[in-house]
Parts: sequence; structure tokens; C-alpha cells
Amino acid sequence: MPVPDGLDGMRVDAGLARLLGLSRTVVAVLAEEGAVQLDGSAVGKSDRLPAGSWLEVELPEPPQPLTIEAQAVPGMEILYSDDDIVVVDKPVGVAAHASVGWTGPTVIGGLAAAGFRISTSGVHERQGIVHRLDVGTSGVMVVATSERAYTLLKRAFKQRTIDKRYHALVQGHPDPSSGTIDAPIGRHRSNDWKFAVMADGKESVTHYDTVEAFQSASLLDVHLETGRTHQIRVHFSALHHPCCGDLTYGADPRLAERLGLERQWLHARSLGFTHPADGRYVEFSSPYPDDLEHALEVLRAV
Repeated sequence: MPVPDGLDGMRVDAGLARLLGLSRTVVAVLAEEGAVQLDGSAVGKSDRLPAGSWLEVELPEPPQPLTIEAQAVPGMEILYSDDDIVVVDKPVGVAAHASVGWTGPTVIGGLAAAGFRISTSGVHERQGIVHRLDVGTSGVMVVATSERAYTLLKRAFKQRTIDKRYHALVQGHPDPSSGTIDAPIGRHRSNDWKFAVMADGKESVTHYDTVEAFQSASLLDVHLETGRTHQIRVHFSALHHPCCGDLTYGADPRLAERLGLERQWLHARSLGFTHPADGRYVEFSSPYPDDLEHALEVLRAV
């Protein structure tokens, strides 16, 4: 196409960002790769655009959207469902939704296999997802199946009006036995897949109470005020009381082996919220799965 008069004299990165709706960073990369030409010659990001010059831009192929594959999820129990929401008890080893690099089962795929239809906006493979649990964390999770529920539940999670309670078995005995951890969390500087307490991280607040104390560990009831990735795991690791079995965040592998744990002892115990259809308060809970219950039995036997 010819360079429009309105872009005359503008830098290549600024002009093409406006013309094509791309970011200046993306345009700069295209220019560095020789994908931007004026009158047949490659130009750089800081070169100027003369009006009327013939502009050629070679755009990369857009990424293909991830598809939702209906796949039954053994052990995933439907705790409740209606026209607006479905509440599931998510087993360990199941992701909330499809993502690049994940080939295992997902909650969305399991719901599709069970015949649930999700009609909400948002990215296709994440339709209905208003919050997530880690692959290695089991427990209660709600999925929106209507547009109304999706909008209201997303807002409720953002405004922190959802009561999210987890049970965590941590090493040692936190002091005090009940308290609040207020420490910002950010992405780990040396590992993209890990997080850490960092001065420039996002606000993260965790409240906890000790439910049961054992010789080498404590069972905690944890209430999240914020919902950062790996928040519970990071906060208790920073206090030198990592979740039992959580080798990623410093748990003792010998204790994990003794308890028979192959993942972190962390369970989404209950979820309470205002129902998006009629405004009534609803709460759902999940019992401990077998591996977590076994670990407690081992500790109680000492």
C-alpha cells in the first residue's frame, strides 16, 4: 500500500503501529528482520515514512488458537451445576484449561466430555474460567457457564469478595500459630516458572490458623485475601515452613517420602460466593483426597 499522507515524516515504528494496530515493539522486530520495505528497500524502525512511498510489510502467521478437546477426567466430581455455574472437585494432575506445552487433562475438557456447554466470552480455551488451581493442587473450583455468571464472578474475584479457603500441611510449626503474611510476590529472577517474595512484586496477603499440630508439621486453614500464582507455596516457603512435599519450594524430600507425597500437600478446601443468578450465598467444600489423607494418618500415628 502507499504510505498515507497522515503518516508522512513519522518514524517507521510509530507510523506502522498506528496504521496496523501493532505495538511499536512488534514493528521494531519486524523491521530488524527485514520485513518492512519502502520502495523495495528494507528500512529500520527509526527511518522516516515519506507519503506516497510504496510500503510492503510481511506479517508473521498468526498463532493457531488452542482447541478444547473433550476428554473425560477420572476422579473429577461435579459438586453442583445449574444454568450459570458448575462446581467441580478437581483432582491432582489436572489443569484448569489448555495451554501451550500442556498435553494432560483439563477441567474444561472434562466438562465438555460430560456434556456441559459453556457460553461465555474470553479466550476460547479459557471459556468459563474465573479462577484457577495449580495442576498439583486439588479441590473446589467454580466454572461459569453463562455470560452473566462469567462477568459477575470475574468481578467478585477481582474485588476479593470470594471466600477461598485452603488447607495446607506445612513443615514445622509457624510462629505465631495464627497470623497474616503480607509480602509482595513476583516472578523469580532466575526461574520463569517459579515465584518469590520480592520488594517490587504484587501485593499478596495470606491469613492462616493452625488446625492441628504434629511432631514435624502443622495442618493450617488458609484464607487468601489476594490470589497470586503459587501464593501459599511461596509465602510459607519464605517463612521456612514450605508445604510438605513441595520440593520446588524447598520441602524436605525425606519427609515427603515418609509421608508418601509426590506433590505439595495443598488442597482447596472450600469456596463461598454470592450466586450470580439470584444473589444467595453458596458454599462448596471438598474432602481430602487419598494421598493427602494418608500423609495425615502417618503423622497422627507418631
